[in-house]
Amino acid sequence: MKMQKRLLLFDIDGTLIHSGGAGVYALKSVLKERFGIADDLRDIEIAGMTDSGIVVSILKKHNIPATNENVSAFLDSYVHFLSLELPRRKGKVLPGVLKLLERLKSRPHLVLALLTGNVSRGAQLKLEHYGVWHFFEFGAFADDHRDRNRLGPFARARAEEKHGRAFSASEIDVIGDTPRDIACGKSFGARTIAVATGTWSRDDLAKYQPDFLIEDLSDVESIINTLGW
Repeated sequence: MKMQKRLLLFDIDGTLIHSGGAGVYALKSVLKERFGIADDLRDIEIAGMTDSGIVVSILKKHNIPATNENVSAFLDSYVHFLSLELPRRKGKVLPGVLKLLERLKSRPHLVLALLTGNVSRGAQLKLEHYGVWHFFEFGAFADDHRDRNRLGPFARARAEEKHGRAFSASEIDVIGDTPRDIACGKSFGARTIAVATGTWSRDDLAKYQPDFLIEDLSDVESIINTLGW
């Protein structure tokens, strides 16, 4: 029996990996280096946001014009500092991720891709550092749009381009660890799978009514069976 194709769209931070704070340290370094401002960024919402959205918030907080030029220059510096910070931080691949990706990658009916608030260069740096970049065919990133809820159509268009068929919303899963991942999936009718491995607890995620709520990705067999992957 030929299995129906499914498109699985994974978030990165808090879902696949923890970078040990490399991203936040890189943002702080840019602010210090480019603008001479020391800020711990505690009051800036980061989890589930796009990199470009985070940069806009930081610039506005410090009354720096959030022009396209300033945002682009900030992100260029951010990627540079991120490459320096990743090896310095004690990050990790989250429980079960490697085994799950290996299992999913071996199933020809499944298309593995990314849907993330990271800019594409940042996503690649993080996932290459932790040895999981090669599992994903393509992605939708902060480079595509500042609003995370607008990223779904980019992922669908790339999937269609690569696989020569359209993926209906019922054939797509969005897997993430924040309410913003759930909202993003719901925004284009995808099935939403929330994983409580980020900063949001299981109880807090439940309030946003994902289709499935999982403690972590360590019980690979059970997850594959439950989700019909």
